[in-house]
Amino acid sequence: MQFLKFFIFFLTFHFFGTTDFEKAEKLYQQQKWDQAKVLFQECLKENPKDFKSIEYLGDIAGHQKNWDEAIKYYKTLKIQFPKTATYFYKYGGSLGMKAKTVNKFKALGMISDIEKSFLMAAKLDPKYIECRWALVMFYIQIPGIVGGSEAKAQKFSNELMALSKVDGYLSQGYINEYFERYSNAEQDYSKAHEIGNSKTTFQKLYNLYLNKIKDSVKAKKLKEQFEK
Repeated sequence: MQFLKFFIFFLTFHFFGTTDFEKAEKLYQQQKWDQAKVLFQECLKENPKDFKSIEYLGDIAGHQKNWDEAIKYYKTLKIQFPKTATYFYKYGGSLGMKAKTVNKFKALGMISDIEKSFLMAAKLDPKYIECRWALVMFYIQIPGIVGGSEAKAQKFSNELMALSKVDGYLSQGYINEYFERYSNAEQDYSKAHEIGNSKTTFQKLYNLYLNKIKDSVKAKKLKEQFEK
């Protein structure tokens, strides 16, 4: 009987002891964005300095493509934590995604902030792979007149190579593919696939064969080998 009372007490304590933050995290992990958002907002009302909830709200805004909201949350975090690379990376990424949704004139005005954010993230964390990928893509995709440069992209590709051979070769392949140097891109993606042998490395090489080099024989052979 005593055991039963203790068991009921434990269950009751466990149920009521679960915080809104824990419930929100679980909902977030289940990708129930709207429900998680409501609870994280409640957490923030109770504690305006609940920075983890602010980050989750920024992440949810990103998942929902609400870039203005994501920018607002990440800006708060990068100001509050000026030595945390992740917040600068997420802020720059949100700005970059918003830039794709506005007119070209407005997008050009956002380029400087995007670049500064990614560069700060790279400076704060010398081993930040995702940030260096963002810089490679950034410098390749923006016009040269506003700072785009293959040389700048190559610099961060080299840094990726030093951190991860797979990412290094993939980024080299990305640069060569962008400039239609498909033979070089094939070599880079092949090296990345030899090392990584992952779905990502396969897909990059397969898409190059199928859509750029237009060699269906190589594409078929690669697919058969990978599926084995």
